[in-house]
Amino acid sequence: MLQLIEANWQLVAGAVALLLVVAFLLLRRGGKAPERREFNDVLSEGAAPAQRNTALIDTPPAAAIPVPPPSTAPPAEAVAAAGGDDLTRIKGLGPKLKTLLASLGVTQFAQIAAWTDEDVARIDAQLGAFAGRPTRDNWVEQAKLLSSGDTAAYEDKFGKL
Repeated sequence: MLQLIEANWQLVAGAVALLLVVAFLLLRRGGKAPERREFNDVLSEGAAPAQRNTALIDTPPAAAIPVPPPSTAPPAEAVAAAGGDDLTRIKGLGPKLKTLLASLGVTQFAQIAAWTDEDVARIDAQLGAFAGRPTRDNWVEQAKLLSSGDTAAYEDKFGKL
């Protein structure tokens, strides 16, 4: 064994040095814990904890919020049922647009059929996310055919109702 150590003395010296470094690090790590620093604030000077804010907890409930009286205007569905047409028969005009048009006072095919280019532009500006639909889906021409009752011509041009 002595011959083996003499032949590889550099390797043995490196292993011994490595062991010494590891032992040094382990012994140093086991030293005393770092000292805890005392924070100087109100509580460390002997002050009592703050009182709980009970101002909002102890207050009586707020008065009921007044509810506005119901609108005297009939709902859009009642207007459509009373004398309006089923505007959803127009291709590209669904229930949301029907409600939106009813709030603008449009409930009949004849009203849409009578729109001019200026009327289309005015209504289109009020349609929000649905802007462009009256022109793109050709509502005026559809409304003219539906208000006249010519379902055959309507179905030939726009498809089955």
